[in-house]
Amino acid sequence: MKRLVGSSLVVLALALASAPASARDGEKAAAAALGVMGGLAIGSMLAAPPPPPVVVRRAPARVVIEEEAYEEPVCTIQRRRHVDEFGDVIVRRVKVCE
Repeated sequence: MKRLVGSSLVVLALALASAPASARDGEKAAAAALGVMGGLAIGSMLAAPPPPPVVVRRAPARVVIEEEAYEEPVCTIQRRRHVDEFGDVIVRRVKVCE
């Protein structure tokens, strides 16, 4: 935008400051020079490269890692009968895990 305004002001200043060009008496060089300068100014405005694109930086997406739930074995206490070497029946509590 600054380039467009600046070159427009230069063209306007040259157009107002120059003497009126006439084609009589072989003074065609002034008219041609003014035409060339105006063409160069307009051509440079049209050929200017576009502004660079705006780069938007975003934070990376959050990654959620789901851990497999560690399932502890289910343990219960059961009563089991046991016969000792003397033939006595003993009831013991035993922890049984599945």
